[in-house]
Parts: sequence; C-alpha cells; structure tokens
Amino acid sequence: MSEELSLTKKINIEDMIYEIRGKQVMIDFDLARLYNVETRSLNQTVKRNIKRFPEEFMFQLTLSEWKYISSHFVMTSKRPYKSLPYVFTEEGVAMLSTILKSDKAIKTSIKIMDAFVSMRRFIKNNLLEQQYINNLVLEHDKDIKLLQETFDKLEEPEVKKLLLNKICKLEKKND
Repeated sequence: MSEELSLTKKINIEDMIYEIRGKQVMIDFDLARLYNVETRSLNQTVKRNIKRFPEEFMFQLTLSEWKYISSHFVMTSKRPYKSLPYVFTEEGVAMLSTILKSDKAIKTSIKIMDAFVSMRRFIKNNLLEQQYINNLVLEHDKDIKLLQETFDKLEEPEVKKLLLNKICKLEKKND
C-alpha cells in the first residue's frame, strides 16, 4: 500500500465537508490534497471539462463566504482572497471521479462518496432524535400548561369559595 493512500486513511474526510448555501460541499484544496494533486491542476482539469460541472455540482465561493470560512481554520490563510476557491457538491465530487482516472483517484472518490453518505446518515439520525425530543417537550409543555391553567382556576375567588363550601359540607358530614 502506498504512503499516499495510508495518508488518506488517516484524514477524516467528514471534517472536510462543509455546508455552504444549504449544500454539503468540499473545497477544491481539500479535494486536491486527497487526490494528491495541486489545487491548480485539479481546477485546470475541471475547467477543461466544465460542461460536466453545472453550478449545482460546483461553484466559486464569494469573498464574504471565503472570509467567513477561512476565519475558522488556519490552512486557508495561505490562499489569497483574490483567488477564491471552488467548492464541489457530492454530485460534483462524483463527476470529478469521471475525469480523474488514476487508481488513486478512483479509491479516493469512493472514500469521499462514503463520507458524504456517512454525513447524510448522521444528519438524518440527528434530525430524528431532535424530532423525538421536540415531541416530548411539546407533550410536557401541554401537560404543564394544563396544570398551570388548573392552578390558576383554583385561585379564582368564585372557585375558592365553592371549594371552601364543599370542604365545609364534607367536614359536617363526617362529624
């Protein structure tokens, strides 16, 4: 097994998947690192095959998006702001695998696709858990509201008077 491939195994690909514009994406320099090519070479190959990459597969970050993302991790500080990175959706990564033909690219693409699937499962499971918790909270909120309304009702003067009368009648009955 090559040293490059073992490096890819040590990298947590899920940590390279970001949500931008409501889509899960990977940044060009992370993909280049995984494919063991220069970012410039990756982007040149994509540009030579640009018809395969519509905007729903790949898009360039805006300056504000890039500043926001680069403020969260150190590696991006090497890239100048004038050279805004491209990001690839899951479909874009799948399309990359059709233009990068080496064995390394094929193995890397499979690992990346597995990471996207893993992220979808993780998000789905978290959404289900969150929905379950929200339903429990709503049920308890309804119960608490009902109890609060009952206690508030008991504090009303007419109800208090009625209750006191009933208590007095019960006490007389028991005597």
